[in-house]
Amino acid sequence: MALFTRTAIGRLQISLLTIAEAAPFAHGMFYDGHLVEHGFSSLAEAALNSVLTKGSTSVDHLHIPLPYAEIRTRIMTMINAYGQPVGDALPDWKAPAFPEHTPMYGRFCRLEPLNPSDHGESLFVANSLDPDARAWTYLPYGPFTEYSAYQSWLNQQATSKDPLFFAIIDLHTQKAVGLAAYLRIDVDVGVIEVGHLKFSNLMQRTPISTEAMFLMAQSAFHQGYRRYEWKCDALNQPSRSAAERLGFTFEGIFRQARVVKGRNRDTAWYSILGCEWPTLAQCIAQWLARENFDEQQRQRMSLQEIRKAVLSPSSTRI
Repeated sequence: MALFTRTAIGRLQISLLTIAEAAPFAHGMFYDGHLVEHGFSSLAEAALNSVLTKGSTSVDHLHIPLPYAEIRTRIMTMINAYGQPVGDALPDWKAPAFPEHTPMYGRFCRLEPLNPSDHGESLFVANSLDPDARAWTYLPYGPFTEYSAYQSWLNQQATSKDPLFFAIIDLHTQKAVGLAAYLRIDVDVGVIEVGHLKFSNLMQRTPISTEAMFLMAQSAFHQGYRRYEWKCDALNQPSRSAAERLGFTFEGIFRQARVVKGRNRDTAWYSILGCEWPTLAQCIAQWLARENFDEQQRQRMSLQEIRKAVLSPSSTRI
């Protein structure tokens, strides 16, 4: 397995991306983010030497305290003929097709294309069980107190291609308990966002909500998308906590990005990259597994605990 790239412009360069690929999540395996024009930084050189001369199979000893998510934002694997750092070449990149609008199946839930005739009544009843209207505060629509108004809104969304809506079905009751959508779909660059999340009390804080998000991310990446986004009002702490729990990387705040219901909205941006998804998917699948729940359906390990165990230095070797 190649850990570095040699160039023909008078210098050796280590490919930090390929080190990250070879030893994902290894403790401290990065440097200060700069490939200087006249050679390696000392830490990059140390990593290269450990591979070339010492036969080391681990970079744990470098102790460079940057998280894996930050590694992925600092991909600098080439320097062009002008001495400029440039991003990864993508010779095999092919734009994905528009996302499939087909059912997705899990152990706790099923996602299927929104159909107001099939899902409208169940969704309205599920939403009516909310103790108050706080679940609608950060959405650009709702709350809906009359079924006719909600049905009219659903009819509009069901014909939309972007956003592309799915109803979330509880497999135990076979009733629709929530909505989610793909949106801001950019097939040319392989970017897709998940949003329009309206989870009723019947699925909040249950495995259904986690599995629904897992199924949508899994489907997007399997279809060839390379970046999966989550955006929310920066003041919406429950949404931000949900994104972080699932393993999304926080990328920053876009100030005064929108006006929603007559209020300013600063937008928090999160993402998962295709190269990050396999390990995150492993963690979520492990959390969803039957053996992670006791007889009362209480989790034995939290998703954060599972991810911490998977990402621990002892489990990361080249």
